[in-house]
Amino acid sequence: MKYDKNHALLECAIPGLPQKSGKVRDVFDLGDRLLMVVTDRISAFDVILPCGVPDKGRVLNQLSLFWLAFFGVKNHLITADVNEYPDVLQPYREDLRGRSMLVKKVNMVEVECIARGYLTGSGWKEYQKSGTVNGERLRAGYENAAKLDEVLFTPTTKAAIGDHDEAIDYEQTEALVGEATAKLLKDATIGLYTKAADYARERGIIIADTKFEFGRDADGSLILADEVLTPDSSRFWPAASYRVGENPPSLDKQYVRDWLDSIHFNHQPPGPVLPDEVIAKTREIYVQAYRDLTGRELA
Repeated sequence: MKYDKNHALLECAIPGLPQKSGKVRDVFDLGDRLLMVVTDRISAFDVILPCGVPDKGRVLNQLSLFWLAFFGVKNHLITADVNEYPDVLQPYREDLRGRSMLVKKVNMVEVECIARGYLTGSGWKEYQKSGTVNGERLRAGYENAAKLDEVLFTPTTKAAIGDHDEAIDYEQTEALVGEATAKLLKDATIGLYTKAADYARERGIIIADTKFEFGRDADGSLILADEVLTPDSSRFWPAASYRVGENPPSLDKQYVRDWLDSIHFNHQPPGPVLPDEVIAKTREIYVQAYRDLTGRELA
């Protein structure tokens, strides 16, 4: 295990187990299942930064577990209880506790499924230029951060690490995965987003947009997989400070993106080291998002 000076987990290594690493997760092959470990790495603009954010991985993992239980839909989770992990993992139980889960092997659908309930970010930029989002024409008169008349399904491709995901329209999604699967993805994405957004609004949080990923299990069923409604995959806005026409403060990764833009980061690797005060503030934001959405303290 590799920790930085702030005791943020940068890398998980378990000798003897085949490993694949993403921007944030280290995944280990256990034969009939996978161990997914959420590190404290942080990426922005598809660039992995050289420092970590303490407890970030625990927030992402435990918030995903919360939403999986909340939705009650078929998903990839087997267990997140380290006491139930196989013997080969027991020497690492304290490193894995709270930031890992055993999951089923699934064939991931090669589309990232984004639901937008509010017009912000890249969607707002596109709308300003062309009146569209992901090529879909919207009515005139929207302002920045405005609630959309209906939830939009705006999928993207899955890019390799270091590359940028590319927006695709619904017809391109059908071409990639087939008409039937595209409809399932759209319906599931909008349904899950709507249920979560209604719940979060009652807790004083606006979910402006989020990303879901799906896979097919051994039976061929489409199931929810990977992270779910975290500050890495979503925009969370405190409802009390929300104003149409303004960029709301957020409980997510936007704080880091804004800081990087303030120093004129060119969105290309290598990324800069974040100052200690930015790391501390980012940790505070992530933990607050977990607390506000779940009503729990981070375990």
